[in-house]
Amino acid sequence: MHIRIGTRSSRLAVWQAEHIQSLLQAGGLTSELVLIETKGDLVLDRSLAKIGSKGVFTQELEDQLRTGAIDIAVHSAKDLPSNLPSDLHIIAFTEREPANDVLVSRNKNLSLTSGESFRIGTSSTRRVAMLKHYCPHITTVDMRGNLQTRLRKLDEDQCDALLLAYAGVHRMGYDDLIVERLPLAEFTPAVAQGSIAVEVATSLSGEVNEEIIRLVNHTPTEACLRAERAFLARLEGGCSIPSFALAQWTEEKTISLTGGLVSLDGRELIRDTFAGAPEESPLIGHSLAEAILARGGDVLLQDIRAHL
Repeated sequence: MHIRIGTRSSRLAVWQAEHIQSLLQAGGLTSELVLIETKGDLVLDRSLAKIGSKGVFTQELEDQLRTGAIDIAVHSAKDLPSNLPSDLHIIAFTEREPANDVLVSRNKNLSLTSGESFRIGTSSTRRVAMLKHYCPHITTVDMRGNLQTRLRKLDEDQCDALLLAYAGVHRMGYDDLIVERLPLAEFTPAVAQGSIAVEVATSLSGEVNEEIIRLVNHTPTEACLRAERAFLARLEGGCSIPSFALAQWTEEKTISLTGGLVSLDGRELIRDTFAGAPEESPLIGHSLAEAILARGGDVLLQDIRAHL
């Protein structure tokens, strides 16, 4: 069984695809990488919200899935839209790394808790809004591009620090640049942050599907991410919406999902927690979203979309 793996061409994306490749190889499957450029990789002079966030890092890979040019597409799970076309689906999620956001800088003395004013580079509306909410003394600088591009901009003094996902920083071997790991209870991450997803076309052979699931999928992570993605789907959100959600296993072997919305100016933050059995994970996510909408999230979403 030989698998053609579609991936973006950035160093991080290739690392993630090679990780999937190693899992398949351990199970006796051969594979090859097919590098594909996406709109999100090519258009770097505009924010994700301005170029249309839905599928900005996935559309070109999905087109190749449909034609059969690739068998699977490997994504950062957080980049996938919450609702997929009917002819595509996610069959596997890797075990999640710590989901925290981290502050990255050459200056080891920087801290969000110091009260000191400095510049943070980020392209995430969620991170910008949360910084305005928790750290109004911080100035944000819009900064897009892959991790290496952002580090170059940091070294060019375009900002003093970067705010990034721990998983990507760790996978690229830049742990020594992490000066602060942000608390999950406050800086709750984007949906599915920290995991790698495998997407396929529904036309892919059932035997191939089963082998990939067996070798790649981490069942507890999948249950958590199904809850988070159901939350985002009910909000009809994408990566340009400042929403957040994190599902975690409890000692009672249930899933506890915390999530919500924050206004673009950071003044209003709505957060709630729902829990339930792992097999009910989509229902947990949907119920949390309904609660957030009922507490004013519907009005907040309207305002967010009007100003993006």
